[in-house]
Amino acid sequence: MIDTRLKQIALVLLDVDGVLTTGQVIYDDTGQETKVFHVRDGLGIRMLMEAGIQVGIVTGRRSTALVHRCRNLGITLLKDGIHDKAAALEAILKETGVTAATTAFVGDDLPDLPIMRRVDVPIAVGDAHVLVKQAAAITTRANGGCGAVREISERILKARGDWEPLINRLFP
Repeated sequence: MIDTRLKQIALVLLDVDGVLTTGQVIYDDTGQETKVFHVRDGLGIRMLMEAGIQVGIVTGRRSTALVHRCRNLGITLLKDGIHDKAAALEAILKETGVTAATTAFVGDDLPDLPIMRRVDVPIAVGDAHVLVKQAAAITTRANGGCGAVREISERILKARGDWEPLINRLFP
């Protein structure tokens, strides 16, 4: 049943801290914030976009490191500093013309619950809060920042029948 829903996905939205990162916030001696991103997650995001699936970020924190990562991956749909993720979802749906019925969101903690309750495919990373896992249709085996986004990217692409063609085209 869930793979049928994954076939319809046109938009994947991601939280950042705890999803694209392990959730740790690192500051250097000057107070500059640093984030560590998993390269396999980045490739998974690029493959989703190559398959025509839009990818966006909805996060409560602002970070220059995140802006650089989004620029590197070609993600232009960036909503950071968001306190009301459900309202951000509505704005994104209007902006993209996509419906909640064709949207997935990957989250890890309590502030993600409002958006998870509104999308068709709510996804929790492996080390998500128990309430987030309960709200999820899918929970990844991988923890946040450790390939969870890549795992879900592959699952979506395989459900849509895009995996093999993408592998053959991108890595002949």
